[in-house]
Parts: sequence; structure tokens; C-alpha cells
Amino acid sequence: MIYPTAGRLTAIGEYYFSKKTAEIRRMTENGHDVINLGIGSPDLSPGREVIAAAARSLRDAGSHAYAPYRSMPWLRKAVAGWYSRAYGVVLDPEKQVLPLLGSKEAILYVSMAYLNPGDLVLVPDPGYPAYTSAARLAGASVRYYDLTEKNGWLPDFKALEKADLRRCRLMWVNYPHMPTGTPASAGLFKELVAFGRRKKILICSDNPYGLILNNGRPLSILGADPRAETSLELNSLSKSFNMAGWRVGMLLGAEETVNAVLKVKSNVDSGMFIPVQAGAAKALSAPEEWHRRRNAVYAKRRDLVRMIFSELGFSWSAGQCGLFVWAKAPDSVPSVEKFLDRLLTEAGIFITPGSVFGRNGLRYAHASLCADEMRLKEALSRARSLAGARRRPK
Repeated sequence: MIYPTAGRLTAIGEYYFSKKTAEIRRMTENGHDVINLGIGSPDLSPGREVIAAAARSLRDAGSHAYAPYRSMPWLRKAVAGWYSRAYGVVLDPEKQVLPLLGSKEAILYVSMAYLNPGDLVLVPDPGYPAYTSAARLAGASVRYYDLTEKNGWLPDFKALEKADLRRCRLMWVNYPHMPTGTPASAGLFKELVAFGRRKKILICSDNPYGLILNNGRPLSILGADPRAETSLELNSLSKSFNMAGWRVGMLLGAEETVNAVLKVKSNVDSGMFIPVQAGAAKALSAPEEWHRRRNAVYAKRRDLVRMIFSELGFSWSAGQCGLFVWAKAPDSVPSVEKFLDRLLTEAGIFITPGSVFGRNGLRYAHASLCADEMRLKEALSRARSLAGARRRPK
């Protein structure tokens, strides 16, 4: 017997990267050597001391019991200490910090905690697809706000002020921005907080890339909203600490916000594995030198990814930060998606089309820095060969 699925699933599709990963796996099984530059899954390792801390905890019999829903107090203190050092934001670890099983989990939990059917959510275009999926799973309607190259990939506040936002409850923002790499600024966060206060909209800042190839001090929206009256922030150890598979994220905000999200979380999971928390707490104490070494590796890789794009005729801006390169297709490429599909089949290089992130990404491509220099040099060689073959007269 075939059972009908819930109506909410008709509003969302399978995650793009889930489908593409399966396609790449099939290609690999059939003997193709695919260089995957499409997914931001760090290939570097966390510090040795992080792994050692988790291993020590594994040997403690008490570590295998259920953990508190709010996580261990010492992890919350580690998060608060990290935010004070890195972002200059003071948080009460007892009331304002909620560790989660990755920040992607938090996107859904925030949506479930604050949205009712018929509510409106502002989502950036281009932007992370999970914002849209979570809103629709919660029964809310999505209104996209445009981010364009012309506007520096920043919100157009004049256009937003004119819009009918009476039903709007949440606005998702993400700076440093994924996919474009646009950095955060104190002025932007102040403007967002003021906008949220005027419109009575909760500004949800998703901030996992602040420590990666950021030339200035990492910024948090909570620096512009110290009491977290209008905003909350999500962060993660996935990118900045090479711990994507550990699934450690966090929500930072007002006590009322933390408690609202905890109501959802406590009905879904039973806490984070304590040895994972032990490793996370150790990671958060990493010295600045550790982050500089990581960024030095990514800087070399970024140079190679930019060279790959240049060989393909794409252009990019130098001011990007984060774990990716966002590049614009030349006019000679009518369809970026078809071009990148051919790049995968003909050269074995997977780069994500910008259309995955919204209609404003149609003319762009998005490549990750999560491949080592040897693989990136191989990708560069393949791109040169492919470009040369297309230039040769037939």
C-alpha cells in the first residue's frame, strides 16, 4: 500500500546538494574522477587537542548518558567566552546561549518557534535554500528580498520600507554572505536592527563564516543589539573549526528567544553527545594563530579557484570572504547551469550554479575552497584543457 505524504512536503523539494552528491557518487562508481568544488565541507581537521578532549571524554562512563537539553554548562561558558574574544559580544551563558546539533537545525527550530501558518518570512535572494524550506515546513509564506551586484549584495531598505510587511514575523540575513562572500559591516547590522525594531520583525542572523578569510574583526549583529531585543544569531563550528561532521551549532539571543527554541528542540532531540561537547569546548579556546594557519591554507586555495574561474571566462570580485568564490559568467555563456553540467561531464569538475540560491544567482557560479592544492591544480589543468579545446577551430 502507498501512503500519501503530508501536504507540507509539496512545498519543498529534495535538497539540491543531496541530489547532486548522489549523481557524483554514481559517476565515481562508474570510474570517473570527479573533483568536487560544489560543497563547503571542510577537508581539514580540527586541532589535535580537540580530538584528544573528545577521546578523554569517551573513556568516561558518565559521558554516555543523556546530556542536558541546554548542553553542559561548561560548553555554554566556552561559547560565551569565544563570543567575547572573537566578536566583542557579552553573553550570559545561563540564559543567552543554546548549543544545537548544527545551525541548520536551528533554522527549522526558529521557524517552528515563531511562525504560524499565513505568517510572512523575508528571505534573501540569493540565499541559503534552507531558509525557504524551513519557512514552508512551518506553513509560512516566503517573500524574497533582492540582493544584487549593483547594490553590493546588500538589502535595499528603501524597497523593503515600501513593502506590505504587516504579516512578516522573521527576516533571515547572512553576513558574511553565502553565496556571494559579501562581508558584514557594523553599519549594515545597525540598519538591520533599526529596521527590525520599526517593523516589529525578528532579525535572524546566520553567521557561520565570520572567521574565514575575513580581513577585519569578525562582527555579530548582537554588537548592534546588545540586549538582543530585535535579533538573534546562529553560529557554528562546522566551517571555522573544521568540524562539519560533529554537528555543533548554537543560538545566541535573548532569554525569551532561547527558551522558545528550547521548547521545540527538547521535543525533537535528547541532547548533544557529551564527548562531542568536550571537543567543541576545547575547539572554542583555539588561539588566533590556529585560525591564521587555517586561513593561510584557504588563501592559497582561493587563488587557485579564482584561476580556474578565469580559465572558464568567469569574473570575480576581490572583496569576498568566507569559504567560497562567487563568480559571474561571461555573456558568451547563455546558460550557466548547462555550462556547469558540461564541465562536470567533460572535465569531471563539479561547481554549483548560482541559480540554486535564487533567481538573482542565474548568471553566477559558486565554488568551494574545500579541496587540497593538488586537486585544485588538477582542476585548473582540466579547465585549461577544456578552454583550449573550445578555442581551437573545428
